[in-house]
Amino acid sequence: MSEVLSIVLGGGKGTRLFPLTQARAKPAVPFGGKYRLVDIPISNCINANLRQIYVLTQFNSASLNLHLAQTYTFDTFSRGFVEILAAEQTFEHTSWFEGTADAIRKNFIHFRTQNPSYYLILSGDQLYRMDLKEFLKNHQQSGAEITIAATSVSREEAGSLGILKVNKNAGITEFSEKPGPDKDIGDFRVPPELKKDNGREEYLASMGIYIFNAAAMEAVLNNDLTDFGKEIIPQSINKLKINAFIFNGYWEDIGTIRSFYDANLELTTLRPRFDVYNESMPIYTHMRNLPPSKMNFSNMNQSIASEGCIITNASISNSIVGVRTSIESGASLNGVVCMGSDYYESEAQKKLNDEKHIPNIGIGKGSIIKGAIIDKNAAIGEGCRIGIDNIVRSNGNYGHYYIIDGIIVIPKNTVLYPGTVI
Repeated sequence: MSEVLSIVLGGGKGTRLFPLTQARAKPAVPFGGKYRLVDIPISNCINANLRQIYVLTQFNSASLNLHLAQTYTFDTFSRGFVEILAAEQTFEHTSWFEGTADAIRKNFIHFRTQNPSYYLILSGDQLYRMDLKEFLKNHQQSGAEITIAATSVSREEAGSLGILKVNKNAGITEFSEKPGPDKDIGDFRVPPELKKDNGREEYLASMGIYIFNAAAMEAVLNNDLTDFGKEIIPQSINKLKINAFIFNGYWEDIGTIRSFYDANLELTTLRPRFDVYNESMPIYTHMRNLPPSKMNFSNMNQSIASEGCIITNASISNSIVGVRTSIESGASLNGVVCMGSDYYESEAQKKLNDEKHIPNIGIGKGSIIKGAIIDKNAAIGEGCRIGIDNIVRSNGNYGHYYIIDGIIVIPKNTVLYPGTVI
């Protein structure tokens, strides 16, 4: 497996996940109460014994860099590493990454030192669990120079994705980037030999996950093209042997606030499609050595509480409670993604907060919150009402909070004073 160099693409500015990306790279956005989005692709690699991993990013990389440094340390005998490569100026290149392909091209100077036979390209903002050993085996046995992981989607979903046309042997013969709802793509339907038996028409969408033979990667990037999906893949179809690897498991592209919110809350269902309790394929993250969470006279229904929480006389339903969250008496959460806190406030700090009439970090007494994302270190005062009073407001920036896709987002380090109504 040392022949494979894994590369996680960190994405650009992450504008569609703003304000969660206001002070952090998209892969560093907290997920599921205790993880970061980047933990998903890295864990898939580790579970497949792929331990030579680069993470490419160029915006707000400090938080991501700290997380990777604190989390992924391999022994010196495995030759494994997880290393971040931020955009840099060199004598050959002085510009930012201009796309996925451009990011790879500008880092060849680092990649070539590993002498890989294969490049595995992964996205840093997707939710899935894939056996990457099987993906690599399929690529090798097919004789393909490029293999694209693909998942079946309906016609409605196909409009906003890159759609693959394949033959009965899973060879890719044509590619359509985001065909929209009106374009006729009937001839892109999955051949009967490959179609799943679920009674609906299916199309294959690229997951943005690729395996390249090293020679093929060098060849397709010997130009000025900047993006794999829009340019490199379409122009390579008639020149190289490109196959699809059909993935039938759960896959979600965490590209918007709505998809992020829904994917988090889906974890709280009785049988979530993305199962974090799979011991054979764990999701790795930073080990914080926090105490167990403590529940004092509280009611929790279909919710997740991470380590180090103190929840007192509260009602929590269909919600994620992140690490170190303090929820005080009488508070109620329904459909809330609470990311928790980076630290505990000391008693001296709490006393100083009281003197300055500033609420402590966490959820104050009697506060009622519904349909919201609360980023880290937010201090919600007593008696706040968030998402409860049917206040009709359009999407936008309202100073100390945002409304995006109908979801209230409280940014990191926000202070909401007692009695605030949103």
